Amino acid sequence: MSLALADPPAASAPPAEPAPSADAGRDDFAARLRAETAGVRLSISWLGVRRTLSRAQQTEAADTFRAAREYVAANKKLLDTGHPAFQAATRVRHRAVALWKGMSLPFPEPGIRLIKQADVAELDRRLAGLATELSGAVELLQERYDELRDLARVRLGRLYDPRDYPPELADEFALRWEYPPVEPPAYLRRLHPELYQRECRRVAAQFDAAVRLAEEAFLTEFRELIAHLAERLSGRADGTPKVFRDSAVENLRAFFARFRRLDVGSHAELDRLVADAQSLLAGVAPEALRTDAPLRGEIRRELTRVAETLDGLLVERPRRHVLRRTP
Repeated sequence: MSLALADPPAASAPPAEPAPSADAGRDDFAARLRAETAGVRLSISWLGVRRTLSRAQQTEAADTFRAAREYVAANKKLLDTGHPAFQAATRVRHRAVALWKGMSLPFPEPGIRLIKQADVAELDRRLAGLATELSGAVELLQERYDELRDLARVRLGRLYDPRDYPPELADEFALRWEYPPVEPPAYLRRLHPELYQRECRRVAAQFDAAVRLAEEAFLTEFRELIAHLAERLSGRADGTPKVFRDSAVENLRAFFARFRRLDVGSHAELDRLVADAQSLLAGVAPEALRTDAPLRGEIRRELTRVAETLDGLLVERPRRHVLRRTP
């Protein structure tokens, strides 16, 4: 089943121009996003590990509870997905999805995200490495496949059916990625100019929506990370500090780096809050937050203030309109 170096500063600054309107600014950010990114889609093929019971089996299950068959739905689990060999493959899958999402921005077109054109080579290289790693994990899983099927035969009893199990697993697991075009096809300009212009307007609207989607995604993730760290830094009822993992700080710093790489600068207040939080945690080691009570209290108060501001920004955001391609 499938799932550049900056130019040197000028000798003198040009005369100031009138500030653009909010709509004009929004169009500028969308145009920048459109010029700097490419579409990327990740597809994952994975062995299906559940099967719906046959009609007779569902009738038997319903009879056990004296229920009408049409009101009973049941399926069976074919393999122990908690087995270390299966988990090794699953971890590669999770890393591939995290990499794809971590290096890209949301886009209204289903299944497509936007990646900076400068990052395409790195993403391609890292996904290729994960695809090779997945192949190795599947080879090890194949070595334990007979064991897993024998275990399933015992656990499933009369529900076990050897026809549910493909003989080889190599074709059942795969990572595939592609870079689909998000711009209108050039041939439309010649063959159907009116349709081409309509498609240009649709794509422009999609990139405007993508800016809003990126803002919302960053706001939500930042709010969750800030709130989690602030909560971990708060004291218990008896006044003792709560235990927190280093990852609570490290995840926030990883967010700062990703935000600076992917942000298009369309939300000035979000930019300011991220800069404030990054400055607040600069040079602060997790261990210092465990041992230095005054520092911990100061950091917690400032993070709480940031979280409250983010709450307000999220509440104020209008419902987004996700644009889909019409058939």
